Amino acid sequence: MLPFAPIVSLLIELDKRTGFLGFFTHAGGKQARSPELKRNLIAVLLAHSTNLGLTRMADACGIPYDVLAWTAEWYVREETLRAANLAIISYHQKLPLTPVFGTGTLSSSDGQRFPTRGKSITARAMSRYFANEGLSTYTHVTDQHTTYGTKIIVATKREAHYVLDEILGNATDIPITEHATDTHGVTLVNFALFDLLGLQLSPRIRDLGKITLNRVGPRAQVEADFPNTGSLLTRKLNTDLIAEHYDDMLRVAGSLKFGHATASLLVGKLSASGRQNALAAALKEYGSARRTIYAARYLADPEYRRRISRQLNKGESLHALKRDLLYAHEGVIRAGTWNNRQNRHGASRS
Repeated sequence: MLPFAPIVSLLIELDKRTGFLGFFTHAGGKQARSPELKRNLIAVLLAHSTNLGLTRMADACGIPYDVLAWTAEWYVREETLRAANLAIISYHQKLPLTPVFGTGTLSSSDGQRFPTRGKSITARAMSRYFANEGLSTYTHVTDQHTTYGTKIIVATKREAHYVLDEILGNATDIPITEHATDTHGVTLVNFALFDLLGLQLSPRIRDLGKITLNRVGPRAQVEADFPNTGSLLTRKLNTDLIAEHYDDMLRVAGSLKFGHATASLLVGKLSASGRQNALAAALKEYGSARRTIYAARYLADPEYRRRISRQLNKGESLHALKRDLLYAHEGVIRAGTWNNRQNRHGASRS
């Protein structure tokens, strides 16, 4: 029932309320801003977010191509896109309607694949999804519909390695305490690190009934204490290994918390490590314990299951919006460099 409003008018009003266009600063430190700069910035952002490109945008809006190209080169960068998005998030959190959607402490992340044209270090061939090659964008969104992170990743890489990156690396004041993912965002290492960092990982795991559940005592004792569920706890945890390396696991969590290590790199290395790496084995053992606790709660609490599904559906709604916005060239990403592709998806996030 809302009246139709052109997207340009929405961006102009958004800038009046948040001043987000003022965060697009000159790369060379230039202070003077021409009266036409905001107009040019809006045109560049629309060209990126709709996948139209600067050439077609110049034809559509009448602004010369060289003006748009100069604006994109000097003003639209990853750091300015992040700063503008932070301004929008800060304003969004202060709106009286925002708490209606959620508390802001729950978030989710999911990947979305896009076909590409031309060679790129992030593009990969995946016949299941692309005719030629494509890439993935991994997006984090809160239960208040706030998008606080978007990252381009290689389509063939496992999404679980990137779950913690934006949670630990975002500069917002969003108090995330719980995070939901689908099956692609789950590893035993993630279960362990989330708990060590004081966070709750709440995934929706496909074929949950096939995972191995763990116990801490002898099988006979557990089955006697829990006659209905004890027989499902088929594997005994190596609690001695966890205790021996617990201090090292806390150091790993501290390194991630304070930004001394990149979460995606560390999680990828630890997940790929075999049993010969004692620290990785201890993390996986601890993650097995946390996954068992999660599975018991997930199966016993219907409201918990509904809350996870609602949050993941919000992420799917965001993906649908991006698909609708990225309409030009049939959604095929043509920007060649990684920076151009990151800026393009950063513009659609803002």
